[in-house]
Amino acid sequence: MIDNAKRAWLKTAASVAAVGLVAGGALVGCGKKEEPAPAPAPATEAPKPAPLKAAWVYVGPVGDAGWSYAHDLGRKAVEAHFGDKVQTTFVESVPEGADAERVIRDLAAQGNKIIFATSFGYMEPMLKVASEFPDVKFEHATGYKTAPNMRVYDASFYQDTYMAGIIAAHMTKTNTLGFVGSFPIPEVLRNINAFVLGAQTVKPNIKLKVVWVNTWFDPPKETEAAQSLINQGADVLLQNTDSTAVLQTAEKNGKYAFGWDSDMSSFGPKAHLASAIVNWGPYYIQAVQEVLDGTWQGEKRTIWGVKEGLNDLIKIADVVPEEAKKKVEEVKAGLKSGEFEVFTGPIVDNTGKEVLAKGVKADQAWKDQVNFFVKGVEGKVPSGK
Repeated sequence: MIDNAKRAWLKTAASVAAVGLVAGGALVGCGKKEEPAPAPAPATEAPKPAPLKAAWVYVGPVGDAGWSYAHDLGRKAVEAHFGDKVQTTFVESVPEGADAERVIRDLAAQGNKIIFATSFGYMEPMLKVASEFPDVKFEHATGYKTAPNMRVYDASFYQDTYMAGIIAAHMTKTNTLGFVGSFPIPEVLRNINAFVLGAQTVKPNIKLKVVWVNTWFDPPKETEAAQSLINQGADVLLQNTDSTAVLQTAEKNGKYAFGWDSDMSSFGPKAHLASAIVNWGPYYIQAVQEVLDGTWQGEKRTIWGVKEGLNDLIKIADVVPEEAKKKVEEVKAGLKSGEFEVFTGPIVDNTGKEVLAKGVKADQAWKDQVNFFVKGVEGKVPSGK
């Protein structure tokens, strides 16, 4: 048996232990730190906006030179500039007319928000489709009709051809130049006339023969036309068609010619005197940026040239005399500054009629209505396209 003293001691110890446990529990409860609130879930990044879809329509194959090739270089400049903000596509070798309307409509239906149609004959088809897709931006090259969601852009090739004429006059031995024309529209007639006007600053009595092919791209026809001009005595050729055929025909015949739309120097190294080029990249980049910014406006017409860096005459051959190169550079400087205008009167047509008075600088309205050959061009302008 446990005696009374030991029993009392055990009771006291048990009481003390119980109090200690309660106090300890109280201390733990008072000193407990609050658990930190769980970190908020990271904010979900907003999805990237879908790329702007942009499309181009070409009248010829892209190939590796010429008109459609130059436009496609501009499309690639857009891709390089905007990266994944833009998705581009193109359709090549689209005939002008009903086929163009179908292609442009399909591209709009596929979600393209800006469409560039790169040939004069696409004007009416694009205008029609533009009325059906008011939320799509339409851009037409070289035309003149606009709409609230359609505008026009153009180059000043006649500036290039004027400079080419200076070179041609220094290089010809027969005093007869040749021109392979596509269609007898103001755009082409300006180029023909400027070519002669440039040449006449060197040789006032120089002559120009023209052969029309009624197409923008048809190498066999272009070859035939070039050969016909050479057979008629022309020893320096220029063109307003899209292939390298004219330059290559000149090369085979030991004559001279110019590249057109893009650098064609490699296609006829001995015949090549220079290339009249157009750099569409800056305009295309600007147009796409305006769509992205929401600042794009229709019912406008933009015409750039040497001053804006759109047109140029490049790769002037070593055989060209320094005197000609110097004169070309002087003209180019005047075009860049805006002080020089190719079409400055007096200008007379090849019937002797004055079409621009002395000292008058042609405005765009005058240039849009060119329907004549200047003095020095043989023959008559065919009626219409």
